[in-house]
Amino acid sequence: MTDSTRAETRPADTTGAQRGASAHSGPEAPISAPETSAGKTSRVGDKVFSSLATASGAFVVAVIAAIAIFLLIRAIPALQVNHVNFLFSREWDTRNPADMSFGILDLAWITVASSVVALVIAMPLSGGIALFLTRYAPRSLARPFAYIVDLLAAVPSVVYGLWGFLVLGPVLKPVSTWLNETLGWIPIFGQGNIAQVDSGANVFTAGIVLAVMIIPTITGVTREVFARTPDAQVEGALALGATNWEVVKTTVWPFGRNGFVGGSMLGLGRALGETMALTIILSGATAPPGYSIFDSGATFASKIALGSAEFNNNLQVGAYISAGLVLFVITFAVNAIARWIESAAGAKGKS
Repeated sequence: MTDSTRAETRPADTTGAQRGASAHSGPEAPISAPETSAGKTSRVGDKVFSSLATASGAFVVAVIAAIAIFLLIRAIPALQVNHVNFLFSREWDTRNPADMSFGILDLAWITVASSVVALVIAMPLSGGIALFLTRYAPRSLARPFAYIVDLLAAVPSVVYGLWGFLVLGPVLKPVSTWLNETLGWIPIFGQGNIAQVDSGANVFTAGIVLAVMIIPTITGVTREVFARTPDAQVEGALALGATNWEVVKTTVWPFGRNGFVGGSMLGLGRALGETMALTIILSGATAPPGYSIFDSGATFASKIALGSAEFNNNLQVGAYISAGLVLFVITFAVNAIARWIESAAGAKGKS
């Protein structure tokens, strides 16, 4: 076979031609997948879910706004006929709708004092429990112990109130007497508005009961935040020879501090709104408080509960709703601060 014959029979090399053609041709149009019924269903489902989620969020905001508007509408007429300063008066007399004098200064003191006592006791205990469950307790013990702590939140308030009044109050008599006799020169530990300091029906006992009630809230939030400490930081500290306490000090606590404060604020909001337990413990005083932890009296919530017999006149109801409005604002502000602190903690964890 001659050379010319071989050239004729050799297959033509079209690869180079194809490359040249592709090089000179423009970009190919993207190939779109055919739209299927499953894709349409998925997009419809996304739209429905997004609409439901948006509606749920808007509904919650609308409910809060409706509550605030309701409180304002019902409180304004009573405030207009009030004969004393609502924010700074210690008087509360709403028996005669034509001559009402009501102020919230004493209510604010009892509410804030009992909640602060509860927070001072509950914060270190909750932080210690959270650290124990996340860093020290074996897994076989941590889970059931966490369930037991969470179960404290399921106990009814009336049970806590009866326990505080009948059991805890008598047990605290020596402690109350010692605090009053030793530190009585400090006004907050001085004589209250009840004759017997060791009666148990005072802010000191109420604060301890509230502390037990809010421990599950603070512990739950703090435990979750501590458990999310990045493993790389913990392992790095251990690799450098840090002890368990040093790991907590240098990694766990700095990471979870904001979450701990946020959980504490949520617990404070829970304590501010407690009604039944404090009604049972603190309802034995008639004299105005002396701004001591051994005072008795009424909180915002318990005052409203005890005044239900007067809810037969719009102006009388408006007086109690005015107190409820102040409690609503305080609780809302505390919870907003807690959410902001938790958000800051979450942003710090992501960074």
